[in-house]
Amino acid sequence: MLMDPKTNSQYPAFPLAAIFWPAKRAPSQLIVLPLLLAIVGLFRWCTGFWGYSGFQKPPMFGDYEAQRHWMEITTQVPISQWYLYDLDYWGLDYPPLTAYHSWLLGKMGSFINSAWFALYSSRGVEQQSLKVYMRATVIASEYLVYVPAAIILNRKLGHLSSINKWESSMALAAILMQPATILIDHAHFQFNTVMLGFVLASISSALSERYLWSCIFFVAALSFKQMALYFAPAIFAYLLGVCMGPRFRPSRLIGITVTTIITFALVMAPLLLGGLYDKYRGINPPLSTADRPINPLLSLMTPYINLEASYYPILLQLTQMVHRIFPFARGLFEDKVANIWCCIHTLHKLHEYPIPLLQRISFSATFIAILPSCMIISLFPHRNLLPWAMASSAWGFFLCSFQVHEKSVLLPLLPMTILLGGHGGLGVEVRCWVGWANLLGVWTLFPLLKKDELRVPYFVLAGLWTYLLGLPPTSLSCYFGQQASGPAMKVSTKFLHLAFYGLMILWHVVEAFVQPPKGKPHLWVVLNVIVGTAGFSVCYLWCTWQLILRSDILEEWFRYRQDQESKTIQERAKALPLPWPLSKADSSLKDHSPSHDPKKKRSGRPLLEAKEASNEPSPSPEKRKARRPRKRQEEAST
Repeated sequence: MLMDPKTNSQYPAFPLAAIFWPAKRAPSQLIVLPLLLAIVGLFRWCTGFWGYSGFQKPPMFGDYEAQRHWMEITTQVPISQWYLYDLDYWGLDYPPLTAYHSWLLGKMGSFINSAWFALYSSRGVEQQSLKVYMRATVIASEYLVYVPAAIILNRKLGHLSSINKWESSMALAAILMQPATILIDHAHFQFNTVMLGFVLASISSALSERYLWSCIFFVAALSFKQMALYFAPAIFAYLLGVCMGPRFRPSRLIGITVTTIITFALVMAPLLLGGLYDKYRGINPPLSTADRPINPLLSLMTPYINLEASYYPILLQLTQMVHRIFPFARGLFEDKVANIWCCIHTLHKLHEYPIPLLQRISFSATFIAILPSCMIISLFPHRNLLPWAMASSAWGFFLCSFQVHEKSVLLPLLPMTILLGGHGGLGVEVRCWVGWANLLGVWTLFPLLKKDELRVPYFVLAGLWTYLLGLPPTSLSCYFGQQASGPAMKVSTKFLHLAFYGLMILWHVVEAFVQPPKGKPHLWVVLNVIVGTAGFSVCYLWCTWQLILRSDILEEWFRYRQDQESKTIQERAKALPLPWPLSKADSSLKDHSPSHDPKKKRSGRPLLEAKEASNEPSPSPEKRKARRPRKRQEEAST
């Protein structure tokens, strides 16, 4: 809210607040929720009217065909063949929960039209009725997982930050209208919101101190899409921190460990038991590598295992699934993605180096990038720090990890966007940073969306989101005017954001009207990658810096330094846990003490004053003689 100095009345600071202004005095915000969900659902359905990935582009088509093909595989092929069947044509390369989800949707679709998922003959089918069904499955899956989780987490963040329900409703609208998520799932076509919904449920459970449920939901996210590993270090560090401090809780640690193992076992059970049942029925996977792609993990074990043993189907399923989920053989990155490796590749070709070396470098860089957030959230496991730690960890993974896709930018954008529902989320500083990161993220997705002829949805959804939150290029009120007059928006922040906004607008103009030079057809995409990498690096630094500031670790350090400077040298030396000899410590203290007087040392006055201050009687001469040999032995050993 802003204050009019002439009338001393409040007025909305940005259009989204103006839209929700009539609901400010509503008796309950639950009245607003159904209308909000209907509106955001309408935008998702209208986005689905446009094309999708791979439309009329044989022979491989695109992600739409991949999702349909997985429904075909899981409903028509025995479960023991899911990760082995026809890997050259969109072979299954996601964890088992995605396979079960595809099986359920394929079964439901087969009741409507069995030809949609018929083996072989359904490849590349582009019927309008199938498109309607596939679009509906994305919306239904999102409204069953992602939307409820977002509502619950947004209310939890509002409760922890003492935010009124009216502002929480505005934050929820901004979260659900995030343009990148809508464009990738409902236009390009994927099911990312299911995995993201499980992540939100895990965060909400952790903030509510239901740590076992948090483990269950996060294992579900990992079991749906392996990209949830972007959040795994921060979640692990936070759960470890709440088990270790302020006092060690072994029962909580054991409960979290056992729950995680059991949840993974339950997710894997249908796949493994199905493989055993197929072997019992005589349906065996191909044993010869000539009949299936080489599984490097199983190849290492082949000399030491019996192919006829009862455990072989389980071992085959596990190794093949890991091999498909983590495709290290594909290289450091695919296509043009705005991370460090693709940016370096434009200047120095990285494919000339062996893949194992690139893997080690990528692992080291990722470890260094996620280390600050993991250390802070484990040492200071405060609930308000968890979204910041997850954002820092996810940005570190996106910038430095192996095999990153451009669509993976949805993961670091998720914890940044939910910050709108926390303390100061709709304030000018957080709103500007979150809005800038989201606009930059969806801008880096434009080359991918352009291939699918999705320019119109891109400009409409991105422009609408910036308008609702009062962000450039539709409004400059965040950077100039009454909102930007406070200390929150620094001059450096204004210059940085506006410079990137200007670069993004200039790039769109050049990309639309200027042809790239001959011999460099991907020049504009490469520039998109370079600018995006620079912007995402700034996002990583900002999230990490905010995590450090909000953890009060700097305040504690400065307080410690101030306390140390105020102490005398004697007090600081006594606090040092150093194994110095007592004689050296005494001499050091006396030599450096400002009150030391050599004459008092000769006269023995300090010793007499110490004895007078003590109430203990002086030892007898016999006891002194008995102590001397022991004291000499101790000095000799020292």
